Amino acid sequence: MDDVAQGFEVLGAVILVAGAVWSLIVAVAAARQARSAARAYAVVRQAFGGTLLLGLEVLVAADLVRTVAVAPTLDNVLVLGLIVVIRTFLSFSLETEIEGIAPWRKALKRKASG
Repeated sequence: MDDVAQGFEVLGAVILVAGAVWSLIVAVAAARQARSAARAYAVVRQAFGGTLLLGLEVLVAADLVRTVAVAPTLDNVLVLGLIVVIRTFLSFSLETEIEGIAPWRKALKRKASG
């Protein structure tokens, strides 16, 4: 199971690296098309933010596998809980930053317009 956890960690790292490269490619294309540095910045920020969210989720899966299947001690479970809380806060912050609106406000906005 340790190999499975390592596989998830490698996948998370690959997602982050590939996403960073892809985000830069998309930003360059947006800059050329719109001829605007501000537009390129917005595009790279949104694209890389999504990459970070996905990478964090995969890395949480690696931590879960490692803690539950490989070394399920109380200390490891507590550390996992702390890691999940931190990554959840980061994911929430990233999503709010990418979307430009808090998730509960987005739901209220949809409900009001629907």
